[in-house]
Amino acid sequence: MARLRKGVTIMGWKLASCLLILVLLAGCKSHSMISDPKHVQTLQNHEKTVITFWHTYNDKETELLEQKLLPAFEREHPNMRVESINFAFNNELKNTLIGRASSNRGPDVVRLDISWVPEFSHKELLEPLNMFPGFQDIQSRFSPHAMAGGYYKKNYYSLPLNIYTKTAIFNRELLKRAGYSKPPRTMEEVIKIAHHHRFSIGLGGLEPWDTIPFIYTLGGAISDKNFNKASGYLNSKETIYAVEQLTSLYKEGLINLPDQSGDDKNFERVKSGNILMTDEGPWFYSLLDGAELDRAQKLTIPVPFPHDKGPVSIIGGENLVIMKGSKQQSAAWTFMKWMTDKEAQLLMAQTGLMPTNQDAVKAMKIPNNSYLNPYKEAAENAFLWPQVKNWSKIDEVYCEYLKKIFEGELSVKAGLDRAAAEIDKLLADS
Repeated sequence: MARLRKGVTIMGWKLASCLLILVLLAGCKSHSMISDPKHVQTLQNHEKTVITFWHTYNDKETELLEQKLLPAFEREHPNMRVESINFAFNNELKNTLIGRASSNRGPDVVRLDISWVPEFSHKELLEPLNMFPGFQDIQSRFSPHAMAGGYYKKNYYSLPLNIYTKTAIFNRELLKRAGYSKPPRTMEEVIKIAHHHRFSIGLGGLEPWDTIPFIYTLGGAISDKNFNKASGYLNSKETIYAVEQLTSLYKEGLINLPDQSGDDKNFERVKSGNILMTDEGPWFYSLLDGAELDRAQKLTIPVPFPHDKGPVSIIGGENLVIMKGSKQQSAAWTFMKWMTDKEAQLLMAQTGLMPTNQDAVKAMKIPNNSYLNPYKEAAENAFLWPQVKNWSKIDEVYCEYLKKIFEGELSVKAGLDRAAAEIDKLLADS
């Protein structure tokens, strides 16, 4: 998934004479501090419990976390301090977490991608949360559907923190040139416009997160609704048709993919009018400020993917977990409860991250002209990431064969047949 995430917290203190000592103890952005003792001396000679919190928030989200959420939490819990450490979202982070938790050196709390939660649960790398006091009351904050992503062998291993999905984002001027005052109602119509006017479509990549909305809105699927079987779905005539539509555009040079460095420039391309449409999460807009945001909204228009054939977009997001090896489990549980409370979720929703707390969802007010409205509608017609332990491997198989199809190494049918057969084996093992 194309997500931009950076940032680290630095704690400030009033007495300059203690600053150096406290900075060394806090170890801001020092990865060597992660496995150090979780206590720090305060000026009053009392110990504060330090919670290590690993996350992948983007710049805007991290700023809000660092400047408002964490100070508010620490004011309410003066005996605790949160050491916030930011990482890029990639497989290196995943492997680091697996390695540390496997050797009982995991951080205390992690904002974990929801697609990783089943795998981490199966590997027994997370602490069961239903063993903590007050769990049932906390569980009632969320819908059963949201909680299901962290359920494994009669235990719950995560709390839903935030969700998001994608919308189709169109360039207003190119729509106008094609004779449209608003985006077309079907993806077939979008493809016809692209062919006729030689307008390009921007894909973030060939991963499921980037291609499923296009395939599903064209009538295809990757599996049955319960993610038990791929054969008959991923290689169905409907999915073959959908992939053929995309590969046809690609062969004509009308699909933009990230360059070899993985740099996705579709954000700028759709704003500048170099492509007709792309698809992206709310951070396309939330990372912009003031005049820049106003300009982007004048140049582009986000709309949900057509969903007359059922849910078409994936709900992505992150859950909070306590890792194996946490030395501050009680404090970690306190922090997780606070972060999933109504007020904390409403505050973070300012960045475009949709809350999971049902009271926060009801209380959330979105202005009629906000870019968030299409994302809210899209989320209501989307499906959750597959809750299977082998999803990472399934993702790899899917990408491998889609790449071979796009590059002409395999026909669409042959590639999807092989992918479905391999994915069936991985689903059977889940």
